[in-house]
Amino acid sequence: MEGFNASRIVYEDNHILIANKLPSEIVQGDKTGDVPLPEHIKTFLKVRDHKPGNVFCGVVHRIDRPVSGLVIFAKTSKGLSRFNEIFRNKTIEKTYLAVVKVKPPKLEDHLVHYLIKNEKTNTSKAFLKEVKNSLRSELNYKLVASSDNYHLLEIELLTGRHHQIRAQLSAIGCSIKGDLKYGFDRSNKNGGIHLHSYRMQFPHPIKNETVTVEAWPAYDDSIWTYFSKQIQVKI
Repeated sequence: MEGFNASRIVYEDNHILIANKLPSEIVQGDKTGDVPLPEHIKTFLKVRDHKPGNVFCGVVHRIDRPVSGLVIFAKTSKGLSRFNEIFRNKTIEKTYLAVVKVKPPKLEDHLVHYLIKNEKTNTSKAFLKEVKNSLRSELNYKLVASSDNYHLLEIELLTGRHHQIRAQLSAIGCSIKGDLKYGFDRSNKNGGIHLHSYRMQFPHPIKNETVTVEAWPAYDDSIWTYFSKQIQVKI
């Protein structure tokens, strides 16, 4: 994987940097030992800004490794602590795009499931009724475009559970393209899945203003390119 570059900065000021993550990147270190994205960002900022000392890049939240899209990082400790409060208060709106092969049963719907995480397999199973140790999980989806083989869903994430979108879409028979863990029949060449963190809206942690950002995937992919042309006037 190549290092981080300026073309993947979607928003930046003194306190925030929002990056467009690639499917191959991890937000936090894991057992693979691969260098996480914030370390690449620190290196980039150190060189770009000619910083002699350490560079601060706090992890505000994370998205799964095979998922692409918007990830917020804090450039100051004050920004990080304020962001922690924003996430606790759930005053951030998140919209995802997902490509599925099976057309969903409804053009749009509000999904409620109860998820249980399996630590051994690192997956979550969705149940229609509450079961012991399950977490209520909610999202809204709508079908926004279709090709001959695939369908594009816009998803409003209402709760933030482990693998929530992946598990809930799989539960209605709409596994995400490339997502072998949740029922898709073959993997994508880059190891990622066609789930993308597309839009975020949140109160700025320092300034008295609302920040809204959106970005398409930052890598070449014929399916994303096709849908970007189809929905540019719809989303």
